[in-house]
Amino acid sequence: MSNVKKVVLAYSGGLDTSVIIPWLKETYGCEVIAYAADLGQGEELDPVYDKALKSGASKVFIEDLREELVEDFILPTLRADAVYEHKYLLATSLARPLIAKRQVEIAHQEGADAVSHGATGKGNDQVRFELTYRALDPNLRIIACWREPEWTLTSREEAIEYAKARDIPVPVTASKPYSMDRNLWHLSFEGGVLEDPANAPDPDMFLLTVDPRNAPNEPEEVEIEFDKGNPVSLNGERKSPHEIIVALNEIAGRNGVGRIDIVEDRLVGMKSRGVYECPAAVVLYAAHRELFFLTHDKRTLMFRQQVANLYSELVYNGEWYCQLRENLDAFVNKCEEVVTGKVRLSLFKGSCSPIARESPHSLYSTDIATFGDSGELYSHEHATGFIKLFGLPIETRGRLNRGK
Repeated sequence: MSNVKKVVLAYSGGLDTSVIIPWLKETYGCEVIAYAADLGQGEELDPVYDKALKSGASKVFIEDLREELVEDFILPTLRADAVYEHKYLLATSLARPLIAKRQVEIAHQEGADAVSHGATGKGNDQVRFELTYRALDPNLRIIACWREPEWTLTSREEAIEYAKARDIPVPVTASKPYSMDRNLWHLSFEGGVLEDPANAPDPDMFLLTVDPRNAPNEPEEVEIEFDKGNPVSLNGERKSPHEIIVALNEIAGRNGVGRIDIVEDRLVGMKSRGVYECPAAVVLYAAHRELFFLTHDKRTLMFRQQVANLYSELVYNGEWYCQLRENLDAFVNKCEEVVTGKVRLSLFKGSCSPIARESPHSLYSTDIATFGDSGELYSHEHATGFIKLFGLPIETRGRLNRGK
């Protein structure tokens, strides 16, 4: 790496990237450009510009990518109903390819010959960043600091001391060592005291959701309207998907909805524990799912479940820019042509319960489903022949066993 002249660093202002700027300069003698993406972190970004310059960056880019995150990453994954290992709603996984995509563009714009990130050698993010780099420009050099032989900061405590020695403030202390990652879709907590899955999360840790025990004693209802799988209105008011997510984070959060505690399988082979707050995501997944239950036939639903599992693995593994995901989008988008309608949900002390749904494309027929007389549409007598034929293999085996 001795011939690297200019590096674009994916910079968050957190512990790892805070120490990486001086480390890159001291180790390689190169110019470092810091790049931070606004993905909905809020006030966390306020000190980033000055902090990056103080840490030694020659230039700082801070760009608002919230709309792009929603339109190009969150919505396709929501439409696919992709949930990794039944619980993880993929927020960090969605943000990394977007950050890396813009990072490559800035590297081209600034004439940089390398890109860098602060992901550790044990995590998933290193894969997500680097697969995106390789997909968009395989010629860029990649400096994965945690995997470089010169990197000696092997613990968060050492990184904290390194930052203190260079007068760099970091948002982590030895007494509160877990890391946080925030965007529109979630707030995650990992590391430190949370590494032991036997430890319950600190009740004071949560920022987006109230303790369900302290949530209002009356349920709050919300109505979400979808058009071809995309949320378009909240409680009868037309809003952009971005605006709906922001509003639902507040509404669901005050009702204690959106806390998820997960032990997940990382791509690199180990299990890890993470705690997440994702109020809007929980509500939108629940609402969207109700509509495709209403508008899809049984075989399509069964195949969609397989697609959802595969899609979630691709996103989790950092394979956003792969041909298979793009092809799966074509299938999903065809399915979503009928996912139009309204869903009403009840939010109460941490629970999110769909209670009503309607769609102009609904396959549900009251005339057929009623326990009353359906006339020629469905007569009770029709079931006799159906059961006889459907159960014929079971009956045949039963006769064989009975004969024995």
